[in-house]
Amino acid sequence: WLGYADKYLVFPRELPGRLRGIDLVHVVDHSNAVYVPRKGPVPWVATCHDLLAVRGALGEDTDCPASALGRRLQRAIVAGLARADAIACDSTSTREDVHRLVPSRAGQLRRTVLLGLDATYRRIEAAEARARLARVGGVPWDQPYLLHVGSNLARKNKAGVLRVLALAGRHWPGNLVFAGAPWPEELRALARTLGVEARVFAVPQCSNEELAAAYACAHALVYPSKCEGFGWPVIEAQACGCPAICSDRTSLPEVAGAAGLVFALEDEPGMAAAVRRLGEADFRAGVVATGWANVGRFTVERMMDEYGEIYGELLGRRTAES
Repeated sequence: WLGYADKYLVFPRELPGRLRGIDLVHVVDHSNAVYVPRKGPVPWVATCHDLLAVRGALGEDTDCPASALGRRLQRAIVAGLARADAIACDSTSTREDVHRLVPSRAGQLRRTVLLGLDATYRRIEAAEARARLARVGGVPWDQPYLLHVGSNLARKNKAGVLRVLALAGRHWPGNLVFAGAPWPEELRALARTLGVEARVFAVPQCSNEELAAAYACAHALVYPSKCEGFGWPVIEAQACGCPAICSDRTSLPEVAGAAGLVFALEDEPGMAAAVRRLGEADFRAGVVATGWANVGRFTVERMMDEYGEIYGELLGRRTAES
């Protein structure tokens, strides 16, 4: 509660003084759009990563339920976005949500600016990858494995990943590694029911360098999320030479591009078949090469140029008006 008081009562009073002499303000996360003024002397840009919490507050199925106070906060965020001079969205899917849920104002720019990938995620020599993974205990890294990266939020659909493993395991007896969160008991119980518990491992914490190595050595990333604002693991995997199997929901097809093995969320047999087919050397090589090409769309330089275009357009308007 003290944090909320600081963020929503104290800081807004300090903000005007901190903005003296500033030509443009960029709110880099939509949760802070509440600071966008109703009218101000300089342009405001807001980056919108996703509207999943907003949609959840409206009763849509995003696995993001909201309390009464939460619904009020999401309404304030939407109102702030509506006041911005420009909204930059991480994906076309998010921009479509903005068009649908955020009231429009005359002259407001709404653009898709795909994120730029951290250089940590890149092609890694096998020996270097194995050396990094040697620091991460508790996983038989020398055996084939599927990889899932992310939290235990319901929308990440880790239960679906377990079912894909069980279906693929009839012809592909590899393991599964969950990276990024502990393995909760309900998932362990499901794995036990599916008969794959002994083949599932969890790595709650690992560095970016270790995660890049895990991508590089994985048979495939399996990422059947129900909804994402962007979907970092897909392009991180592709950058490291790991094929990405994902659902067809929200931003994932756009991010995965032609390299993604994209399936309907319910098509777990299709995902399992893709796991098996990636054992074919020629098919796998083609998917990996197309993935590396797709990653070229996500450079920091391109992202900066596109933000620069938005800044320039807004500042040009301001000059013309003055």
